[in-house]
Amino acid sequence: MKIKLQLTSKNEAYIIKNLYPLYLYDLSEHYVRFPNIHGIYEDSDECRTLGDQYEVQNIWWEKPGCLYPYLILVDDKPAGFILIGTPPHCAEGIDYFVNEFFLLRSFRGQGIAEQAAIKVFEQFQGRWELFTNPSERNVIGQKFWRKTVSNYNQEDYVELYGDTFDGYKLIFQFYNL
Repeated sequence: MKIKLQLTSKNEAYIIKNLYPLYLYDLSEHYVRFPNIHGIYEDSDECRTLGDQYEVQNIWWEKPGCLYPYLILVDDKPAGFILIGTPPHCAEGIDYFVNEFFLLRSFRGQGIAEQAAIKVFEQFQGRWELFTNPSERNVIGQKFWRKTVSNYNQEDYVELYGDTFDGYKLIFQFYNL
């Protein structure tokens, strides 16, 4: 199985945008969220179609050198994505932030997600942060990040709970200098 991480261009943005509703659906299980009145997983009822949702996501391809939208490919087929932010799209003192991370269910449990995370970590050197839902509904995600960050950085990382721009989270921070 060949795992590849590919920084996407505007021409390839549609692939991540096609996967994005599946990601939001997966998150709904952990956050007990429901679609808006139009059947779209968005907080606002202003988003009426997937096309509207696509427009909101365009920022990822409008700020090269600041925002990095990566596609995860397995044997050259789309398997997920990783969206990486840099200042000013992350907390003060953080160089790189894992904003979104998604792998299709059919690829899970095979080590692909960990390999993809490590590939993206190796793209950039500095202080990293990521966070995940701390609830019991997300035990699998918490275990994944503990294992992945610990394996990658030889157990040299900080794990804490706290308030973020996205609510109360389990936060992981590490340096890879």
